[in-house]
Amino acid sequence: MFRLAEMIKKLSGASLHRFIHQDFHEAVDRMTIIDAFLFLIVHSIDKLGIWHRLPVFLGLLYLSLRRHLHQEYNLFNVGRTPTGVRYNPADYPYRTADGKYNEPFNEGAGSQGTFFGRNILPVNQKDMLKKPDPMVVATKLLARKKFIDTGKQFNMIAASWIQFMIHDWIDHMEETQQIELVAPKEVANQCPLKSFKFYKTKEVPTGFWEIKSGALNIRTPWWDGSAIYGSNEKRLHKVRTFKDGKLKISEDGLLLHDQDGIAVSGDVRNSWAGVSILQALFIKEHNAVCDTLKREYRSLGDEELYRYARLVTSAVIAKVHTIDWTVELLKTDTLLAGMRGNWYGLLGKSFKDKFGHVGGAILGGVVGLKKPENHGVPYSLTEEFVSVYRMHSLLPDDLQLRDISAAPGSNKSPPSAEKIPLPSLIGRVGEKTSSGIGFVKLMVSMGHQASGALEPWNYPMWLRDLVAQDVEGMDRPDHVDLAALEVYRDRERNVARYNEFRRGLLMIPISKWEDLTDDQEVIEALQEVYGDEVEELDILVGLMAEKKITGFAISETAFIIFLLMATRRLESDRFFTSNFNEETYTKKGFEWVNTTESLKDVLDRHYPEMTAKWMNSASAFSVWDSPKPSPNHIPLLFRVPK
Repeated sequence: MFRLAEMIKKLSGASLHRFIHQDFHEAVDRMTIIDAFLFLIVHSIDKLGIWHRLPVFLGLLYLSLRRHLHQEYNLFNVGRTPTGVRYNPADYPYRTADGKYNEPFNEGAGSQGTFFGRNILPVNQKDMLKKPDPMVVATKLLARKKFIDTGKQFNMIAASWIQFMIHDWIDHMEETQQIELVAPKEVANQCPLKSFKFYKTKEVPTGFWEIKSGALNIRTPWWDGSAIYGSNEKRLHKVRTFKDGKLKISEDGLLLHDQDGIAVSGDVRNSWAGVSILQALFIKEHNAVCDTLKREYRSLGDEELYRYARLVTSAVIAKVHTIDWTVELLKTDTLLAGMRGNWYGLLGKSFKDKFGHVGGAILGGVVGLKKPENHGVPYSLTEEFVSVYRMHSLLPDDLQLRDISAAPGSNKSPPSAEKIPLPSLIGRVGEKTSSGIGFVKLMVSMGHQASGALEPWNYPMWLRDLVAQDVEGMDRPDHVDLAALEVYRDRERNVARYNEFRRGLLMIPISKWEDLTDDQEVIEALQEVYGDEVEELDILVGLMAEKKITGFAISETAFIIFLLMATRRLESDRFFTSNFNEETYTKKGFEWVNTTESLKDVLDRHYPEMTAKWMNSASAFSVWDSPKPSPNHIPLLFRVPK
């Protein structure tokens, strides 16, 4: 029987090869028969390049098939999987300080100090670390020539939000010794730094045969709000008041600061005013949850109030990201349906609010599943995930402050006041500057300013001469060229270059520069740096240069990692699945999560006068003077993209 199945698989594989790009023959041969045919469907649509133009329900079907394939073939564990006695989740009905005791069969999964996973097997680049030179790549393909913005789609709050999330999810452990990059003569005069020193990523043996070494994540990769709570007990102790479950915050609504002028918050490394204002907002959210729960359940003490409030606040952050931020990032009806489907399922919010979670992930959504699902691979975030979240081009050169003492203009737009250079909003200097501006003025100004676009030649020049901070928020002595460093980091961490990255994700590779972009100026620059060697194209450059799907602020290649990992962050976490209920969150806390739909809801709760006066847009992540969208009476699933 086994031999017969093998024969059928070989025959079907040989037949499928005629319809499949030759680069995928080996991958298809490793698939089950069913998955091979599912890939044929996906691949056929890819060759036509039409999935995003299909009616919404067909586009969702395509994305569902593609996500299934990635869940089966693009999740690789790094390090040994521990074996032993399963702990009892009932002993830990709360989020721990370091992320332990979330995954039922692996107490350490997703905790601080665990390995970054992989979506694609590592590609050894030790002999290619400086080919082509990272400072040449940064100068000729990334460095900003003229600021390009995203129009009304994405504002500076949205740009800050993703950095807020990065401070929740990922950061690499470093070596103690430094290495140096020196600008080649051909670009030295165009580089703000002629050379710079930085710490290598620490390479740690895994003790496993398939992937022999990896990097450790010094943040907790769960969606647990560690940007405000920290990723260990020591940091958590610094931010708690130990009274009524609350966290420390200044009376002016911004973060408190210690004797060194460093913000008191869960994560303070390489931060700036945009991140710290969101940390402050969600500290206020946590404290408001504490007040509500204390009124409702008078017997709860400090520790219980803190634990419940952390669960609620973390879930609100995850929900805002899923059905608000991501919807603005990928502004299409298909992704609106897809992201709401992740949270509510195809049956929708009204049905779920009334009847609870019904059916599996498709009908009822990932959130509220009866048990977490890790697809046989312990939860982590991945090196490829880190690579596609390199979005510093979202940052402008200046923050345009607004005059909030004036009367609102057209679409609630405030008049411009002074410009603040972004470097003056970084680190301890930025904390001091923010205190002088104030929460409302800073938030309104960010809300009314468009972010930068993820395009070639739009990487801020001021980030090429940057004072970075350590994990304690202290300035490091050496300035860095962040654009060049990011190119080097992907190579150092053995992340596949652009074409191999696409192959690894079952996406059709490019064979010439014209497959990547229609911009002739970009094509000429690519040829100057890489020649005709499309296989050498760095992943960061490829993601910036790739033709964008209409409505997408990011490339399709980056989106495919999102497709897999955005769902994984929810479905692997028992506090979004088996423990997403009133018993774990309290009835009042669960209601808080279920009635919060957007960042605007959070801002309305704490600053109602600000949003009423200055926000015209439907989402807090689009530019605030944007007109509200016209009603569309066609059911979402049956809409056809324009």
